[in-house]
Amino acid sequence: MADLHVDALVIGSGQGGGPLAGAFARAGRHTILIERRYIGGTCINDGCTPTKTMIASARVAHLAKRASDFGVRCGDVSVDLPAVLARKRAVVTDFRQGSEHRLATAGVEVIFGDARFVGERRVEVHVTDGSTRTLSADTVIINAGARPARPQIPGLDQVSALDSTSIMELEMLPTHLVVIGGGYVGVEFAQMFRRFGSRVTIVNRDAQLLAHEDQDIADAVAAILREDGLDILLDAQPTRVAPIPNGVRLEVTAHGNARRIEASHVLVATGRVPNTDALHAGAAGIAVDPRGYITVDERLATTAPGVYAIGDVKGGPAFTHISYDDFRILRTNLLQGGAATTAGRLVPYTVFIDPQLGGIGLTERQARAQRRNVAVAMMPMSHVARAVEVAEPRGLMKVVVDRDTSRLLGCAVLGLEGGEIMSMLQLAMMGDLPYTTLRDAVFAHPTFAESMNNLFAGLTPV
Repeated sequence: MADLHVDALVIGSGQGGGPLAGAFARAGRHTILIERRYIGGTCINDGCTPTKTMIASARVAHLAKRASDFGVRCGDVSVDLPAVLARKRAVVTDFRQGSEHRLATAGVEVIFGDARFVGERRVEVHVTDGSTRTLSADTVIINAGARPARPQIPGLDQVSALDSTSIMELEMLPTHLVVIGGGYVGVEFAQMFRRFGSRVTIVNRDAQLLAHEDQDIADAVAAILREDGLDILLDAQPTRVAPIPNGVRLEVTAHGNARRIEASHVLVATGRVPNTDALHAGAAGIAVDPRGYITVDERLATTAPGVYAIGDVKGGPAFTHISYDDFRILRTNLLQGGAATTAGRLVPYTVFIDPQLGGIGLTERQARAQRRNVAVAMMPMSHVARAVEVAEPRGLMKVVVDRDTSRLLGCAVLGLEGGEIMSMLQLAMMGDLPYTTLRDAVFAHPTFAESMNNLFAGLTPV
């Protein structure tokens, strides 16, 4: 028998789990939230909030070094990394306390500990105070998240390799940082630490950075990073890691040639794995796929009745805004009697390199693979008046349009505030607007928005 039966049990307090626990409690449901570590999940504690706070510091350092480009004279620029970390920690603490306050105000009972299933909608919790509790619920929501993956590279376990969490606690600046992985996380940290003053080398096993992107976008990102002083090795496979005095040595095979890289620090940024290995999901009849992600349907229901999974733990796009939308779907369906699904959901994202890369919808490669009748509009940011005026002309804008309907299929915007510009195009997609509406609209001058006029001007109407 369970120690306690409740209406709703939420495992994990990420950007979906926390709000959902609060919604259940405000609806009068007895709700318990189980959290292993910190309220707020990856986003607030280890992901979006701390990384973007530190990236902001890196951008200020970059701009200070570029002051003469704007006719401004500055002295020598240096980065106080402990001060950067202190600012980051203050922001994280503020956000975390805000989440804690919202849960308390809603009346959610929070238990800190590790949860595992011991039966159908029954969970055993090893509480941080050393006690053990067994809970059951009418509805269980799993928001257990994911953690950095650890690739199988010989010798990696013999060195103090950093991941996306531990690197944000370094008090001393690396003299040479090697980043294994050229995905979104890898390029953000690589550019950040280059701007802080480290020498940085990216080692990427694929032939391009950012494997999801079209080749031209990936090439443009690589060109910007190289301009910022980063070394990038593509089609490079790490074969061994070994400790050396004051650092590590990475052996790499690139284009059939072996080489050695010596560095003070190594960051592993090769993806994430779901936190399901300790959940004992099978004990509750919850299916997982071969990679460990929980299987759900379009309404986020698992294979076990009354059990749902949201956020990164279920696979799919690992973005905070997707986790939050998962929360809204379950709130609609479980508390409001609706029938929301994930079907057809647009997935926007922004990579917070500088300049930003914002994207949504289909890439050109994906659209052509679907045999769509597409037209592609491209324009360098150097043709955008606002970008030139603020001395930020790097990057390009690319939009994929369906020739048969004149509707936007997707876009990639690599430029200053690329995420905000992408969001304009997202709104057009949500509103089912033809591209000609943006081409012919009157936007304020000089703004990034008015670049829509010229971007679409070369496309022939249907």
